[in-house]
Amino acid sequence: MEKSNCSRARQILDSLVSFLRKFIFRILSMGPLPNHIAFIMDGNRRYAKKLNLIDGAGHKVGFLAVTSMLKFCYELGVRNVTIYAFSIDNFKRSPEEVQSLMELMQEKIEGLIKDESIVNCYGVRVYFVGNLKLLSEPVRLAAERAMLATAKNSKAVLSICVAYTSTNEIVNAVEESVEEKWNQITVLEASGAGYGLIKLGGIEHHESEPLIKLVDIEKHMYMAVAPDPDIIIRTSGEARLSNFLLWQSAFCYLYSPSVLWPEIGLRHFLWAILNFQRHHSYLNKKGEQLQHLLQDGF
Repeated sequence: MEKSNCSRARQILDSLVSFLRKFIFRILSMGPLPNHIAFIMDGNRRYAKKLNLIDGAGHKVGFLAVTSMLKFCYELGVRNVTIYAFSIDNFKRSPEEVQSLMELMQEKIEGLIKDESIVNCYGVRVYFVGNLKLLSEPVRLAAERAMLATAKNSKAVLSICVAYTSTNEIVNAVEESVEEKWNQITVLEASGAGYGLIKLGGIEHHESEPLIKLVDIEKHMYMAVAPDPDIIIRTSGEARLSNFLLWQSAFCYLYSPSVLWPEIGLRHFLWAILNFQRHHSYLNKKGEQLQHLLQDGF
């Protein structure tokens, strides 16, 4: 009987908290809302060490924080969310830790396919972003299955950066752009419509009209699946991007709460939104100025 009363009280409390949260979100929605929030999930290992937990336990607790942040974003109406799940640099960690993280990642990815998963509840399409060839085969195949299973979801987008660094993304985009342009010119030359573009020692073209343009590179970016982020939230109080979305984050708002990732909560999320709204006009103005400069220069 006592257990039943406790369960009932818990349900009432959860309902009240949910109502208050949605009420706050309704008020926030009267101001400008971010279209894209990105998260750098820093502090999982330090959290485990802080609480004397076994290795890997911090990342498991951190997944609960991921679920909460996704829920807050989609309830508020944020259409695009990106999480930095695994950097290429993380492969330098001990083989045991990397293997443990890969197994945990595979488990959580397979959970995304389930009907009751958060991505299916909110109609979210999932993309895995990065150099996926570096992943172990089971993880890569699980990622491909998750992307296929959620391909028809259209209400929101979740980009999961794995085996990712921004420098790798930029280099890959440049390489693909050059290869694409070279193939186009080769086809034109073979058909006789290239007008001698290919010459010994290089390609002749007008200096004022570059062969590779900004739009060519951007369409080959891993993160072409989403617009540039409006907010990047990095926990642990670290005010650095750690090779994450460097190309896309020129004028986004960076929020660095001092809490470790598993400790992030609603109050930190609300503070990020409020500060974004406070700086929105300035950031929007600077972003437009940058776009004009890039368009003029490229």
